[in-house]
Amino acid sequence: MKERLQKILAHAGVASRRAAEGLITAGKVRVNGKVVSELGASADSRKDKIEVDGKRITIEKPIYLVLHKPRGVVSTLSDPEGRPSLGELVKHVGARVYPIGRLDFHTSGALMLTNDGELTDALLHPRREVPKIYVAKVRGMISIESLDKLRNGVVLDDGQKTKPADVFVLREEDRNTWIQITLYEGKNRQIHRMGEAIGHPILRLARMSFAGIASEGLRPGELRELSNDEIEKLKKNYLTPYRKARDNAPAKAKKKGQLAVDD
Repeated sequence: MKERLQKILAHAGVASRRAAEGLITAGKVRVNGKVVSELGASADSRKDKIEVDGKRITIEKPIYLVLHKPRGVVSTLSDPEGRPSLGELVKHVGARVYPIGRLDFHTSGALMLTNDGELTDALLHPRREVPKIYVAKVRGMISIESLDKLRNGVVLDDGQKTKPADVFVLREEDRNTWIQITLYEGKNRQIHRMGEAIGHPILRLARMSFAGIASEGLRPGELRELSNDEIEKLKKNYLTPYRKARDNAPAKAKKKGQLAVDD
């Protein structure tokens, strides 16, 4: 069965669909010995010889993992500075997997990894508003007014305002406050910047779950495979809507252009 090359490359773990488009347009992809540079090109991964930069690709069985990322580990498979990386924690998996998003160097908690590029794109798409639940230790005794600012959105150091978040206090201790915060977006170092914006720096941060997938029961550095139920929920809640929106986009664009001409 023929599929778009972008989808095949994503399923093979070569790159995300967006990155795969760049490989194709750059002329780095060959099908049966011929360079293919058109984004609409299709192939049969079972019958056709597909190569990227001269290396033949094979379709691996999809793998879905959740890792309890320790503090002091970078969220990449390797690090040019020699810091501990994810590659050291997943080298026994037996397939090349990639993290879905990132966690800061000093942030611990739930981090998903997979070789399914299409699901990765779906979960990272801003319109999907994937929930990410964190527990943070905040300096000082946080007021109701400050909590409301976090809930309703605060202006960050770059002038952008955050989207509404779910925030509530877990406990107070040693003149500091532990809060739980659920984000539906993903800006760089967002929670740290939100804390700074309200005058309550973040002292410690851990992500409890991502898209409903938790690292509960895992020690730092441990990982587990997702259950079939977890995978099906992810596909139903995020992948299916992503596919529908993607497939409908050309028709909407064409219709919009037609309306503009008719006007």
